Amino acid sequence: MHISPIGNHPGLWRSPIKNLHRTLLAVPLLGLMAMPAFAQSADMKSPEEMKDMEPDALHDGIENRHPSAYYILAAKQFNAGERDDAVFWFYTGQLRYRTLLGCKPDLAPDQDPALFASLNETVGRPLNGYAFGDVDELSSTIEDVLEWDAAHANGYVAKAECEQVITAERAGLDELREMIVAKADEIRKQREENGLENR
Repeated sequence: MHISPIGNHPGLWRSPIKNLHRTLLAVPLLGLMAMPAFAQSADMKSPEEMKDMEPDALHDGIENRHPSAYYILAAKQFNAGERDDAVFWFYTGQLRYRTLLGCKPDLAPDQDPALFASLNETVGRPLNGYAFGDVDELSSTIEDVLEWDAAHANGYVAKAECEQVITAERAGLDELREMIVAKADEIRKQREENGLENR
């Protein structure tokens, strides 16, 4: 099941950039990333290197970057006020990271799996606090994510060699979208009760 916190406290609105820096300091980065054994054109920059890149440079060729790049870009955009774009890249990153972990189940748990969990908490929590404020827009964004993912190569996962996991993860994200649509009124009500904005 995809992580989909609605957000239950205004205190969730911490800067994802500050959270990101704490995460990258807390998780050991040496040898952290899965090596793309069968991918063709992976960009091997580490999360530590990517966090210092400008958003435009990070965006260029992002489909060939490690999945953490999407989270880093999302955090930078959110911090710059480009929140809808940030939500798109966060969910794209989540899809691609889940796919990577599903295709490489033997990764050491204190490396990529640990970074994935930390990024979902530190970057995902404030972004979801914003995203679920407009469930119609979020549903549309997830559709855009699925379309982008299908149309772009993946430098860390060879689509032809990991088709079953890719199909399952894409279906899981679409199920999340359907749940958001089905429970839209409930989500809005819960946010209102928790003092969060509905747009």
